[in-house]
Amino acid sequence: MAEQHHPPYRPQHRPHRRPAAEAPDGFAAALRSAVRGEADFGPTARALTTMDASNYRRVPLGVLAPRDADDIAAALTVCQEYGVPVVPRGGGTSIAGQATGTGLVLDLTRHLRSILALDPAARTATVQPGVILDDLRAAAAPHGLTFGPDPSTHSRCTLGGMIGNNSCGAHSVAWGTTADNVRALEVVRYGGEALRLEQGRALGPHGVRELIDAHLALLRTGYPDLPRRISGYALDALLPEHPGGPDPVRAFCGSEGTLAVVTEATVRLVEAPRARALAVLGYADESAAAEAAPGLLPYRPLTVEGMAADLVREPAGLLPRGAAWLFVETGGATPAEARAHAERILRAADAVDAAVVTDPAGQRALWRIREDAAGTSTRMPDGTEAWPGWEDCAVPPARLGPYLRDFRALLAQHGLRGTPYGHFGDGCIHVRIDFDLLTPAGVSRFRRFSEELADLVVAHGGSLSGEHGDGQARAELLPRMYGDELVGLFGRFKDLWDPDGGLNPGVLARPAPLDTNLRFEVLPKRPVDVAFGYPQDGGDFAGAVRRCVGVAKCRTETAPGAGVMCPSYRVTGEEAHSTRGRARLLHEMLAGEVITDGWRSTEVRDALDLCLSCKGCRSDCPVGVDMATYKAEFLHHHYRGRLRPAAHYALGRLPRWLRLARPFAGLLNALARVRPLAGLAKRLTGITPERAIPELATETYSRWLRGRQGKGTHIVSSSRVVQVWADTFTEHLSPQVGRAAVRVLEEATGRTVLPPPSGVCCGLTYVSTGQLDAARAVMRRTLDRIGLLPGHPLVVLEPSCAATLRTDLPELLPDDPRAHELASSVRTLAQYLEEYAPDWTPPRLDRPAVGQTHCHQHAVLGDAAERRLRERMGLTGELSGGCCGLAGNFGFEKGHWEVSVACAEEQLLPAVRGAEPGAEVLADGFSCRTQLDQLAGRRARHLAEVIAEGLEDGRP
Repeated sequence: MAEQHHPPYRPQHRPHRRPAAEAPDGFAAALRSAVRGEADFGPTARALTTMDASNYRRVPLGVLAPRDADDIAAALTVCQEYGVPVVPRGGGTSIAGQATGTGLVLDLTRHLRSILALDPAARTATVQPGVILDDLRAAAAPHGLTFGPDPSTHSRCTLGGMIGNNSCGAHSVAWGTTADNVRALEVVRYGGEALRLEQGRALGPHGVRELIDAHLALLRTGYPDLPRRISGYALDALLPEHPGGPDPVRAFCGSEGTLAVVTEATVRLVEAPRARALAVLGYADESAAAEAAPGLLPYRPLTVEGMAADLVREPAGLLPRGAAWLFVETGGATPAEARAHAERILRAADAVDAAVVTDPAGQRALWRIREDAAGTSTRMPDGTEAWPGWEDCAVPPARLGPYLRDFRALLAQHGLRGTPYGHFGDGCIHVRIDFDLLTPAGVSRFRRFSEELADLVVAHGGSLSGEHGDGQARAELLPRMYGDELVGLFGRFKDLWDPDGGLNPGVLARPAPLDTNLRFEVLPKRPVDVAFGYPQDGGDFAGAVRRCVGVAKCRTETAPGAGVMCPSYRVTGEEAHSTRGRARLLHEMLAGEVITDGWRSTEVRDALDLCLSCKGCRSDCPVGVDMATYKAEFLHHHYRGRLRPAAHYALGRLPRWLRLARPFAGLLNALARVRPLAGLAKRLTGITPERAIPELATETYSRWLRGRQGKGTHIVSSSRVVQVWADTFTEHLSPQVGRAAVRVLEEATGRTVLPPPSGVCCGLTYVSTGQLDAARAVMRRTLDRIGLLPGHPLVVLEPSCAATLRTDLPELLPDDPRAHELASSVRTLAQYLEEYAPDWTPPRLDRPAVGQTHCHQHAVLGDAAERRLRERMGLTGELSGGCCGLAGNFGFEKGHWEVSVACAEEQLLPAVRGAEPGAEVLADGFSCRTQLDQLAGRRARHLAEVIAEGLEDGRP
C-alpha cells in the first residue's frame, strides 16, 4: 500500500472539537449578585485555568476572584444551590491535578493576599489564603523569623495552596511540613457554613468524632510511620492519643480543597538562622548519596537535599567531584558558627569530595540548580519531554538507597528515563519521567508503570505522595497503600464535610482514573503549519507550547535579581500576561474547545498584546518557553490576508522607511519638532502620543565609515579586518555608537573595520510584528549580500539585532546553511575583544556604573564578557535586570504607554535616579537609551562610546 501523506494541521477560526460545558441557566447572574469580587465566564478566564502544573486538564465553567471570606461563603452557597462544583486555586503550581476542575474556580490570589497579623513574641502570623510565601517570609524577616516550609515555588506559591497540599520544601528536616506549622484555620464548607479549626476544639462537622471513635484500631495501624507521609487524609491526627490531643488542623492540611475552602490561617513562625553555610558533598552515585543522608540527620542540619549529575546540564564550578551530591545547609548565630557546623558535617560524611560554601552568591547559584529542577527535569538531555505523575513519593530515609536502585531498575524495565532528585534527608524523591502521553500505547504504559511503582513504594514502607498531594495522579492507587477499608473511611470523612460532593470532585476521594483528563489528548495529532523551525521541539508548534509545564516562575512579582521574565506580569499581576498564561491560551487555541477561533482568536491576540517580546522567558523559564517567538508566529497567522494595526506598517517596516527618509533627515527632524505635525504623524502611524519621535542621523554610520576610509585608511590584508554589522538603529539613529566601535576595534586589534554592504537587515522589526514572510525575504536578501569572510566573526553592536541573527534567522530559514553560519559568527563587542584582543588593556575609568543589561542580551547572548570588560575598566556596580519597557516597537505603540513606563519603574529608573553623582549610565540597546532619555532625561551610552571616550582622554 502506498504511503499516505496527511496535510499539516491548521487551526481554523471555527470550533473543531466539542464545545466546552456551559454554566447552568441563571448561575452567573446569581453569583454576580451575591459577591463583590469579579466573576468571569469568558473563554480567556476559563482557558487560563484548565491546567495546573500537572499532566491533567479540566475545563471550568468560570472563575471568581472573591474579595473576602463573605464572598467565598456567598459563592459556595450559590454553587450548592445550582449544583456547581468548586475548585479553590492558589498559584496553580500543583502537579497532581488538584488545582483543575469542571466547575467554578476560586482565584484566591487576586484579592485575598493580606498578612492580617504578625506577632513576633508569639511567633505566629495570621494570613489570608492568597498570601505568597515569599511575602510572608519578607514580612517575618525583620524579626529574625521565617515560615519553615519552603517549596521550590516559594516565590509564587500561596499559603492556601500549601495548606491544601501539605507542602514541605527543602527545610522540612528542620521545620517539618506545612501541617506542622499551622495553628488554626478559618474555613467555609460547600453551602457557606463557616468553621474554625484549632487543636483542642471540635474535630469538624457533626459526625467526625463518631467516625473516628468507631475505627480506632484501623486508624492506629493503617498509616506508615515516615516524615513525608502526605497521601490520603491524615485521620490519625484525630486519634485521642495524638500529642496535644486530636488535631483537626493537621487532619485538614493536605485535603486538597476537597473538604472546605480556607479563608484565614494562623501559622507558626520559626527563628531564621542569622548566618548559613552550605556543605556540598560529592558521591560516586545517587544511591551512595541516599544511603549517606540519614547518617547526617543527627547533626541537625537545615537541609539534606540530593541530586545526581544527570540533572546538572551545565558545569557548575562550585560542585565538588562526584556523580551525585548532597546539599547540606547549616545555620548559626555568626558566619563562623555556621561554617563550623558545616565543617563538622563534612568531616562526618564519607564523601568522595566536599566543599563548604559560605559566599551568599555561591550558595544562590547552587540552590538555583536545585530550585529550577522542577522545570529543567522536564527535558531529558537529548530534548525528550518528561512529565510529572510520580514526582514526589517518599520512603523511610533509611530505605532510600535501596528504593532508588529498585526505582531505576523499574524505569529500565519499562524503557523509561527519569532524573531523580529531592529531599534525601526525608526520603522524598522528585522525578519527571519521559512518559509518552500522546499515544494510546504510551498512556497504557504510563498506567502499568504507575501501578507497579505504587507497589514498589509500598513495599519499601513509603507514601505515594511525599509532598505535592495525590490529586488525580495517585489517588486511584491509594488502596494499594492503605487498603480498601481505610480508603473507604476517607470517602466517609469527605462526605461528612461535603455531603453534596461539590468541592473538588474527582480528587483524592473517589478519584477519576489516573489516565483520564490528560491535557495532551486535546492537542492536534498532526504537525501545525508554522513559519519558525522550532528546532528544540522537532519542528512541532504543539510541542513548543507543551514546553510550559506550569511551574509558574514567570508569576514572580518581585524582581529576581537580574532576571527578566516576565515584565508585563510583574506590572499587571494578571495571569493572562504571564508566560504561563499565554502558553495556556495557545494550548487551548490548538485544542479548540474553549478558544474556538484558532489563529483568529482575539483572546490570544489580546493576551499577547502586552508581551514585550523581551525573550526573557527563553533563558529565565526553567523549560525555555520562548513567548517572543510564539507571539511572532501567532501574529503572522492572525493577520495573514488582513489589515494590520498601523504600527505594524510604520514600526514593523522601519528599516525600509529609514532608508527612504535618509536624504531628508534634516527636514524630517525639523517637521517632527512641530507639535501638530508630530501629533498627526503619530496618530496616522499608531504611535502613542506620549512618545517623542527619535531624531534621524543626518550622516549614517556606513556613509561616515566609507568617507573616512576614502581619506587614507586602506585594507592591507583580508586577515586584518573586522566585520561590523550596520544594524538599522546604529545606521540611522545612533551612528555615534558605530563610530565609537570603529575607534575601539582599531585601537584594540590593529585591524581595519570593513564598510558594511548596503541593504542588509536582520529582520528584527518584521519578526517582532509577526510579518514573517517579509522577514524571511529580508533575511534571504541579507544572506545574498553579506559576504561573510571565512573565519571572521561578525560584531553586532545592537543586542536585539544580535539576538535576531543568533536565533530567529536560523529558525526562520532552517534549511539555509548560510543562516546557521551567520548565526554562529555573531559576537558582541565585548565578546570580540575578549576573543581577538585578549592582551589589550582597556582604559581605566574607575567610576560607578548603572543602567540596563538589554533583555535580549540577557536571554540569548549572555553578558559575561561585558561584565569582565567593565571590571577591567573599573566600572563598578551592577546593571539593572528586568526590561526597560520600551522593547523596540512595543513602547511606541498606542495603548502600551502605561505598561512601558511601569516596566521601566520596576528596576531601571529607580536605579538610575539613585545612582551616585558622576556614575556612568550604560545601555547597549537603542530602546534602553531612548527610554532613559524620554523618561528620566538621562543620556545613556553604549559601552563602545564609553571606551572610545577613555581612549580619546588618553587614560591608561
